[in-house]
Amino acid sequence: MAQSATVQTDVKEKPAPSNSDTDEGDDLFHYVPKAKIVESAVTGALVQAICGAVFPVTKAPKPGSPVCPRCKELYDARA
Repeated sequence: MAQSATVQTDVKEKPAPSNSDTDEGDDLFHYVPKAKIVESAVTGALVQAICGAVFPVTKAPKPGSPVCPRCKELYDARA
């Protein structure tokens, strides 16, 4: 009987690009134009938050999620 070869693979996540001037860590959510959120989630394209942070959309915030203080400040200043 022929032996089958086994192939082992290792999955590694690619770290999200970040802008060192605005990098607040992975646990904060940023304000991004709505149209760009869907595009990024589907295609993996990078988005730029109003604070300047650049990253791919990989998760959705839940109520009470921590928000980037710089994004909040800039958004509130617009109103």
